[in-house]
Amino acid sequence: MIENENVTSESEQYQNPTKQKSRAERFIDAFNNIDYTLRARYGLNRSMGFSDLIRKSVSLNYVVRKYEDDLIDYGRLRNAIVHQGNKNFVIAEPHERIVEHIEKIEQLLLAPPKAIDFCRRDVLTTQANVSMEEVIKLIASSNYSNIPVYKNGELIGIANGQKILNAFGMYLLSGGKAQSFLKNAKIEDMLTKIKDSNYYEVQSADLTVEDALNKFHSNPKLLAILLTKNGGSSSQPLGIVTGGDVIEMNKVLDNFQ
Repeated sequence: MIENENVTSESEQYQNPTKQKSRAERFIDAFNNIDYTLRARYGLNRSMGFSDLIRKSVSLNYVVRKYEDDLIDYGRLRNAIVHQGNKNFVIAEPHERIVEHIEKIEQLLLAPPKAIDFCRRDVLTTQANVSMEEVIKLIASSNYSNIPVYKNGELIGIANGQKILNAFGMYLLSGGKAQSFLKNAKIEDMLTKIKDSNYYEVQSADLTVEDALNKFHSNPKLLAILLTKNGGSSSQPLGIVTGGDVIEMNKVLDNFQ
């Protein structure tokens, strides 16, 4: 009987631990790490099949949602390349491109890139007592449409260009004078009138690209995520992730090595 020269027995691995792993071994290692990570992270039942595990994780993890079909296919492939009676006995070798792809997904789940590395770091802020006129000028001159607003060192909201425009329009429709709105109204006044406070979040600077994308996906009203050292609203802003960063962060996942 001629054995596949790519298959490495357990005894051979023990005798030569530095021997380069075969493609099948790399594939199985990545597969097992993905399986273990998802079950442990989300407290999912150990008896659940891999395909069900992936489908259950889709709503919880952006990377899984992005590569759902691939992962389910890899579950079938894993069963095809491993002997049913012996998990250590490999009967086929996957293509290198497949191995590299599942290893990429593995790394995205185990060591994902941070959102702060791909968002705007020069966060422009303003104070609560600044007039609407000054805030509008600040947005226009800076080309930043989301500006965090602070009062006594505490974040009280984010001045968003579209929300300011809507507030201005509603004020005019109610009979108000444009000059009065611009000169006398403070940005704090406008923020207190916004009913939907879920258009922004404050998160730790450790927020991953995957988690940021998941937040934008699960909350269509989300416009910005402010990043601080510990996720506190009184901490110095270190970065801001906006809806405009979603495309770039998706590219990060696509090109992740």
